[in-house]
Amino acid sequence: MNLCHVPTLRDLLTRHGLTPTKKLGQHFLVSESVVKAILGAIPPEIRSIVEVGPGPGVLTSPLSEKVEKLVAFELDPIAVSALAETAPKAQIEFQDALEVDFAEVFASLPPPCALVSNMPYNITGPLLTRFTKVRESYSVAVLMMQREVADRLLAKPGDRELGSASVLIQSRFDVRLLAQVPGGAFFPPPKVQSTVLELVPRRLQWTVGFDAAHEQFARAAFSQPRKTLANNLKSLGIEREVAGAKLAELGLTAQIRPHQVDMPTWELLARWWHDGI
Repeated sequence: MNLCHVPTLRDLLTRHGLTPTKKLGQHFLVSESVVKAILGAIPPEIRSIVEVGPGPGVLTSPLSEKVEKLVAFELDPIAVSALAETAPKAQIEFQDALEVDFAEVFASLPPPCALVSNMPYNITGPLLTRFTKVRESYSVAVLMMQREVADRLLAKPGDRELGSASVLIQSRFDVRLLAQVPGGAFFPPPKVQSTVLELVPRRLQWTVGFDAAHEQFARAAFSQPRKTLANNLKSLGIEREVAGAKLAELGLTAQIRPHQVDMPTWELLARWWHDGI
């Protein structure tokens, strides 16, 4: 069944009484080129896939043919019904992804694993956080998100879009742009543009304690993005003079803004704070 063919998709939705709802952020992908880009990003050695937000199954069906096991989490019970028809090989779970224990799910699957999600716009941030916390469980994540969010995750030092999310993701993953997706690639078309990113977890020798400290440090550092980094670090109990001295030690000016700092320096600064200055 070619779900990229809109009349075919309409017929499926009608048979199952499935109407895309704004509440669930449902915009169903109908672009064959984007589907191919996502499928092509799954390495041949992957044995299991976890999919979040499968909708009627435009990705679920071909993905389930590529691997031994695919588990998909869907919040719309009518979409679950449609998936039974379009992706019979997949294991469909009617469950809120924000309540899923992903570490447990991945641990139950044959490795290596991949993560795929067309993330609903209204929960992209919380989902990214959850996916990041279990990054050691999968080899690659292929994620579609609102273009504004993707631009932040791809931002380079000096870009105004660079923020705490940029630091948290780029320090933990190698991030690659896979596809820019216009609104017309969906049914119904959203008012915003989307982007597909590939995230490959970096094998970092970080303790759980430092991982949490790095996140806390980055969020505090961008609490007021247009102010100086030294000024923002006061919220962590670091006096401006102390922060300025550390920045000078790293060859940076005390007037530097958070978006001007590169990724290796973020780790050095977070470790400095974590280790008690």
